[in-house]
Amino acid sequence: MDAFESFHPVPAAWLRESDLAPLIPAYVCRLASRHYAANTVRMYVYGVAHFAHWARGHGVDLQHLCDAVVRRFIDEHLPHCTCPSPVQRCRHQVRAALRQLLITLADAGGLINSDQPDAVEEQLQRFDSHMMHARGLAETTRIRRLGVVRALLRFRAVDDPDAMAAPSADELRRFIALELLRISPASASSLAGALRAYLRFLTLDGVCVDHLLPVIASPAHWRLATLPQTLSPTEVARLLDAFPPELPSHLRGYAMVRCLVDLGLLEREVVNLELDDIDWEAGTLRIRKGKSLRLDVLPLPQTTGRAIAAYLRSERPTTVNRRVFVRHVAPTDEPIRPDVVRNTVRLAYRRSGLPYTRVHILRHTLASRVLEAGGTLKEVADMLRHRDLDTSMILRQG
Repeated sequence: MDAFESFHPVPAAWLRESDLAPLIPAYVCRLASRHYAANTVRMYVYGVAHFAHWARGHGVDLQHLCDAVVRRFIDEHLPHCTCPSPVQRCRHQVRAALRQLLITLADAGGLINSDQPDAVEEQLQRFDSHMMHARGLAETTRIRRLGVVRALLRFRAVDDPDAMAAPSADELRRFIALELLRISPASASSLAGALRAYLRFLTLDGVCVDHLLPVIASPAHWRLATLPQTLSPTEVARLLDAFPPELPSHLRGYAMVRCLVDLGLLEREVVNLELDDIDWEAGTLRIRKGKSLRLDVLPLPQTTGRAIAAYLRSERPTTVNRRVFVRHVAPTDEPIRPDVVRNTVRLAYRRSGLPYTRVHILRHTLASRVLEAGGTLKEVADMLRHRDLDTSMILRQG
């Protein structure tokens, strides 16, 4: 039977004409084994067919397929695509489909690295390794800094083939000016920090950057100038009531929010929580690699424990993954990412009619609650795993 018989004639024809044709059965089997819905599998195959059609028309050798080719298709072709239906033009879905294609190619031994690998991505991998192993930075911080540095390197690559070298002072000023047009004032400090970190990383290769550091001016930031937002007890109750039984994954969402409200966990700490970190008999929770890169043991409140237990018993899918909170849709057997925690909280705010968006407010709320109950700054700092009391002192100013 024709492997493409069940698909629309247009994408089926594109696949038959492509060098990817022999790989499609393995690609479909991979998606099915990871519990992707049948309609999602079909849409992903159509995304691959669209890519194959474009690659054939542009003379792209699929034996040398790499991330750079995929990005070229997504960034250059999709925004101006006039290919006939049915095609996938959703960047998010096409990117996910082609990511699975690259994995399938690698598993089949058909992926041959280009003789000229993407120098930008290689440089970013080196920078990421430095941040993780030499600096001990958290994943969320590394991702944020990699985004800034990727934008800088792509910006320089337009005019300078040697984009990996240190930028000139003028290039750095122009890049910062462009970034400041699109980011909020609150993000300016993060931008400055990422650029400084990258310039210092370049010194490992003997690059002199001392003359560039003054170009990166930090905005004024008075640590104790403003008080953080907090939720009132009534607002906390409304937030916790925003997970009705008819809501998809309501037990997971409720358990995650209880971890944020009752324990003041960070998003990444919720994501990294493992089954072995919970001592049900002792009633404790172990937090790995927090801000201070140490191991912390916190008491597990009964309300939090009951919420986690209900999720584990009644909603968590069968999986070999040891993370507490895992994906409920394909690909299964994988933990959630921090954006799932953020979206869960933001949607709960919206359902409860609260005018907030940030997850960190829940951490501030817990600290404020402890202080109002007579707790000390030292107790707050220990609970939130702050490295100095100044951070906790902001709440005392109120």
